[in-house]
Amino acid sequence: MKIIGPRPGHEKKRVFVALSGGVDSAVAAALLVEQGYDVAAVMLRLWADTDAEGAQRPNRCCLPEAVARARRVADLLDIPFYLLNAELPFEAGVVRYFISEYAAGRTPNPCVHCNRLIRFDFLLKRAMAMGAEFIATGHYARVRNVDGRYQLLRGRDRRKDQSYFLHTLTQEQLAHVLFPLGELTKEEVRKIARQRGLPVAEQPESQDLCFMATADYREFLARHAPHLFRPGPIRDTSGRVLGQHHGLPAYTIGQRKGLGLPSPKPLYVLALDVAGNALVVGTAEELGRDECLVEDVHYIAGTSPPSPFRAGVEIRYHGRTVEATVTPLNGDRACVHFDSPQRDITPGQFLVMYDGEVVLGGGVICNTL
Repeated sequence: MKIIGPRPGHEKKRVFVALSGGVDSAVAAALLVEQGYDVAAVMLRLWADTDAEGAQRPNRCCLPEAVARARRVADLLDIPFYLLNAELPFEAGVVRYFISEYAAGRTPNPCVHCNRLIRFDFLLKRAMAMGAEFIATGHYARVRNVDGRYQLLRGRDRRKDQSYFLHTLTQEQLAHVLFPLGELTKEEVRKIARQRGLPVAEQPESQDLCFMATADYREFLARHAPHLFRPGPIRDTSGRVLGQHHGLPAYTIGQRKGLGLPSPKPLYVLALDVAGNALVVGTAEELGRDECLVEDVHYIAGTSPPSPFRAGVEIRYHGRTVEATVTPLNGDRACVHFDSPQRDITPGQFLVMYDGEVVLGGGVICNTL
């Protein structure tokens, strides 16, 4: 098991570790304490949803029992613990984004947006204002300095690699970020937690979006944006009406189940026509595309490549890495041509580009070409 020590020249620097009440962030904090950093723990209090009866349901990232677990970890490690209120920026930057993307007929990834706006902007700024040199999280990813420039790398454990969620990080942010778990597997992390007696060693992982009172995003949208659920026509690619949908946010690209359409061939969602409030469906052969347009493209190196380049790309978290040619365009856009047609290219999702284990950057899929 390889444990990476402090960055040269940064011993005894102060680090704020973002605790969640789970095993990953707890082990990250424990390793940094053992490596000689001046560690403090911070937990974010995030915006909470209300259920259908109007009762508030705490955000799953900061349930009272999660806060209690995080406090116990901090006490065990003998480090300060802070609870930082981030409800307003989270609601404004993540929840409203989530709703507005569905209103635009796109399928968002709020976890990427949360990392960009909350953990590595809001929290980083607050931590540095309180005297920290770094913030650290339990993400499975790595940072490498090459000739004064920072690179973001995949985590060694490809099954847990979370670099996809971190592709928006800038050079300035990477200079102040630590990922203590980047060289470890999940099994090794749990073993470390057990060896050190951390009370979260067997804590299960949460898979649902943290801010919703229930696991059904459609129910969340129906309460917070009921106007989005307007019935409308289901059409095929020739414009023929095949049926009626129940509101565009209830569907996503590539969806097959729940359409309720009799057909000799299976039908899939091809597009959401927001202007016409129509759902466009077609066969599997019509679903594949070999190009897409990406906007709001961010390159971790800080500059856009001057010419087309080859990259391995992922069009969703833990999706298959496929080879493609990326052509940078004006206005922080890029055209991505896949070596083979890809199904389920979904507007609103993030396309992330890799050179082997190095993250080049990424952007938001805005349409297929």
